[in-house]
Amino acid sequence: MITSWIIGIIVAVVAYILFAYNSLVRQKNRAQEAWSDIDVQLKRRHNLIPNLIETVKGYASHERATLDSVTAARTQALAAQTPAQHAQAENALSSTLKSLFAVSENYPDLKSNTNFLELQRELSDTENKIQASRRFYNGVVRDFNTAIETVPSNVIASMFGFVQREFFELDDESERAVPEVKF
Repeated sequence: MITSWIIGIIVAVVAYILFAYNSLVRQKNRAQEAWSDIDVQLKRRHNLIPNLIETVKGYASHERATLDSVTAARTQALAAQTPAQHAQAENALSSTLKSLFAVSENYPDLKSNTNFLELQRELSDTENKIQASRRFYNGVVRDFNTAIETVPSNVIASMFGFVQREFFELDDESERAVPEVKF
């Protein structure tokens, strides 16, 4: 009788360990998938920027400093590795894009250029997708980090080396806004 109780307890503990481990693996994989969604949108954003710069160059070639700052910010964003680095680089890129759109206000022909308008629309759409992907990623990371920190799954997490993931957060409320596009 006692032996069957001991065996039952051992089976229950092993079953819980397997369940908790598999749950943590699923959550970790969801977080990786969610980050991949953000990465796809960031790459789309980065790919739109050279076309936008080339379009502006045709109309505002003497605005070289603004164009160079956008290019430099894009390069830094492409080099970012961690969510924190991405957030910092994307903040800088958003700031320089605002400057680029401000420059475009001085050029009525540019503002009416079909290619420029389409690039602005695509960039705005991409910004919205980045925001949605970021919200989803941060929710998945919150759930994963909570599972790692709460008892008893924290014991399983530490046994198997699960570590917390970083949130993808923007620093300043003013930099959270989508670059304003005026017509």
